[in-house]
Amino acid sequence: MSTLPDGHYIDDAPYDPDENLSALDRKDMDAPAWLLVWRRFRRHRLGLIAGLFLLVSYLLLPVAGFIAPYTANERSAEYLYHPPQAIHLFHEGTLIGPFVYPTTGQADLVNFRWQYETDTDRPMRLQMFCEGGAYKLLGFIPSDTHLFCAPEGATVFLWGSDRLGRDVFSRILYGAQLSLTVGLIGITVSFVLGIFFGSIAGYFGGKTDWIINRAIEILRSLPELPLWLALSAAVPSNWGPVAVFFIISIILGILDWPGLARAVRSKFLSLREEEYVRAAEMMGAKPGRVIRRHLLPNFMSHLIASATLSIPAMILGETALSFLGLGLRAPAVSWGVMLNDAQNLASIEIYPWTAIPMLPIIIVVLAFNFLGDGLRDSLDPYKS
Repeated sequence: MSTLPDGHYIDDAPYDPDENLSALDRKDMDAPAWLLVWRRFRRHRLGLIAGLFLLVSYLLLPVAGFIAPYTANERSAEYLYHPPQAIHLFHEGTLIGPFVYPTTGQADLVNFRWQYETDTDRPMRLQMFCEGGAYKLLGFIPSDTHLFCAPEGATVFLWGSDRLGRDVFSRILYGAQLSLTVGLIGITVSFVLGIFFGSIAGYFGGKTDWIINRAIEILRSLPELPLWLALSAAVPSNWGPVAVFFIISIILGILDWPGLARAVRSKFLSLREEEYVRAAEMMGAKPGRVIRRHLLPNFMSHLIASATLSIPAMILGETALSFLGLGLRAPAVSWGVMLNDAQNLASIEIYPWTAIPMLPIIIVVLAFNFLGDGLRDSLDPYKS
């Protein structure tokens, strides 16, 4: 680049006939839409932390059996209602490594509760990468290797044991596989139905819009919880846990789609009058292509935010049904099933760790809400 006497600048580079003259001089200033969204989302601290937490949680689901020291329904008849145990590293100032102290339990016939005494003179190291109960890694690979196991003659109940001597920590990990997955399946069913019926009603209007609107109003007028109970009670009791799981997921998705369909309809009613939609129709684009290529992309930001805010409702729905005994049933393990076992308030007062399954539900629901708020703010083109 050189300067002329009149103060103008001229490029000294030779002329290139193949150069794209419409390209930007500063490509780094031409950021794609996803990069702009990421830059804004990265500044939303709560949303970013919640998103990372949920990402790690879902990545751990296929290997939950490897992390858990016990299988989901493995019982220890001699350790009913065992309190949470701590993992120690030092014994009397000496580094031993991760170990636990053995405990012995006996029934307190005066207060009608279990009492456990800890032998602090015998540290017992945990077994790492050991053989234990059988499970399926990634859902289909049979395995019996666990990250850590209790030493012979001791236990490792990180969050205590329940009334049948089952490890609460292990059951929470296994329960996450169902409780976190039911939201994804339910929201998939809900979005397919909601987008399909909402887009048809909003784009075509007329009698089609009237019929779909009346169906939405009928479904939204029904009380939600009694309808859940009625549909769940209709599931045959002799069905297996997997079949019940998918039926519950589909029920939650079917009952959730009217709200999304109404939002899609209202947005399409305004977007179908835009000039680019009319231009696509005049060029011969069919309704399916107009909806798929022109209308839905302009509504995608709202759909993404709605998905992250609807998944917690699915998780809470499954938890409520399982807690009432009408959702997933034993031997299936979910957070709702675990809370169903902890309905006795007297037992919770004596053994408070049996109510620990409430904590992951609260944390996950809050994380989804924070993530949804962050995505909604990041995808809003009018928010500075």
